[in-house]
Amino acid sequence: MASVAFSAETRTWSDESGKYKIKAEFVEQVEGQVALKKENGEVVRVPLNKLSAADRRWIERSLRESKAATSVPMREVKLAAASGWPRWRGHANDGISTEAGLLKQWPEGGPPLLWSSKGLGGGYSSVVISGDKLITMGKKEGETKLICVSSADGALVWELSVGGGDNPNCTPTIDTDAGLVYGLSFDGILVCANMESGQEIWRKDFAADFGGRMMSSWGYSESPLIDGEHLICTPGSDTGVLAALDKKTGNVVWKTSMPEGSAGYSSPVISTGGGVKQYITLVGKGLIGVRASDGELLWHYPQIANTTANVPTPIVQGNFVFGSSGYGDGGSALLKLMPAGRNQVRFEEVYYKKNNEVQNHHGGMVLIGKHLYMGHGHNNGLPLCLDMESGRVLWGPERGAGTGSAAIVAADGSLYFRYENGVMALIEATPSGYKLNGKFDIKTKNGNSWSHPVIVGKKLYLRDQDDLHCYDIAS
Repeated sequence: MASVAFSAETRTWSDESGKYKIKAEFVEQVEGQVALKKENGEVVRVPLNKLSAADRRWIERSLRESKAATSVPMREVKLAAASGWPRWRGHANDGISTEAGLLKQWPEGGPPLLWSSKGLGGGYSSVVISGDKLITMGKKEGETKLICVSSADGALVWELSVGGGDNPNCTPTIDTDAGLVYGLSFDGILVCANMESGQEIWRKDFAADFGGRMMSSWGYSESPLIDGEHLICTPGSDTGVLAALDKKTGNVVWKTSMPEGSAGYSSPVISTGGGVKQYITLVGKGLIGVRASDGELLWHYPQIANTTANVPTPIVQGNFVFGSSGYGDGGSALLKLMPAGRNQVRFEEVYYKKNNEVQNHHGGMVLIGKHLYMGHGHNNGLPLCLDMESGRVLWGPERGAGTGSAAIVAADGSLYFRYENGVMALIEATPSGYKLNGKFDIKTKNGNSWSHPVIVGKKLYLRDQDDLHCYDIAS
């Protein structure tokens, strides 16, 4: 199975005859099939031997270059063919599922509910899935627990006690290669467990081990990042705002110093902007880039930081970083990363949007082609489409099908908006205008409906505190 780290280039592909043409990005080549992502986010698969000779040469060259590249700015992406949803916002940490063959229009009342289960406890953690296991976090009987259930019916497989504290926010992270899973409590207790048995392997305490702190009172919320043999996390301290740990032992590899460092509610992503591999996240003081090789703080952009809770995971593409946050002093910005001497990076602000123009509270954003989709507004999820390069709003903000903040993912050319009031909406991912293709009320509403949706195996999984619902969204 061939994998490639690809640039976000959209090119025109054709068949051998030259009659069939499609504008799309290359995603992967697996077992003679080529996956191409169209500008609307739809993924199509075509036989390699049916493509033109020029297209086949382009793929061969890209595969060779991706293996040999050392400093070329590229977007690192997990294989779309990999099954499951191992981390917050999926394989590529971008909120996009590569599932195809999904409903383009929902029937009255929504797609069929396959099953529901109980037993996940309290918390806003979303779910991660690998094979027959679905893992999340919840507070049960006064304890925070890492919880594994069957992805087929929600039946309990195992539980691991993490500690006390308030209801957890962290979505766990699965490392399928090592067979490990990681979870983080509200109070900053990081645990590593065997994915099959739930046996604890190691743990760290962000406050005791790193002097860590949150920027405000709602508790640690990030989903740790696995990168090779390292686990990247955000303790939030002057001497360790970020840290790299050995994923199998928990031993510290490096820590990032940052004066007045504190953790935000965001999660780190990988970038090679400016020709240097780095981890980008939104901490208490704003957006930062940290060199992957040794943890050095490369750059810091405070403009979009608010003083309450910096939440949305940044969007990275090539040399660009888009960040946003809610509240009265937040806003949105696009940065361009550029080389600044040996193994250093500087940024240039391409544009800044005030909070009343464009801001995402905590529901997240997705980038499809060159278009950003999000719920706009503090305590609002008003659907909005933005041309990321120029910052021009193409449509929205629209009133939308539900109310309150909206947690979103994308799949097969559609946007899945989960509103705070328990309404799910299906919106076409198109820059041409807002188009609602269905909505329904989630079966339960246990308070604010904030846990992010997950799409795996043509099924839509929705965590609602103690309840878990699985809907059939196959076309």
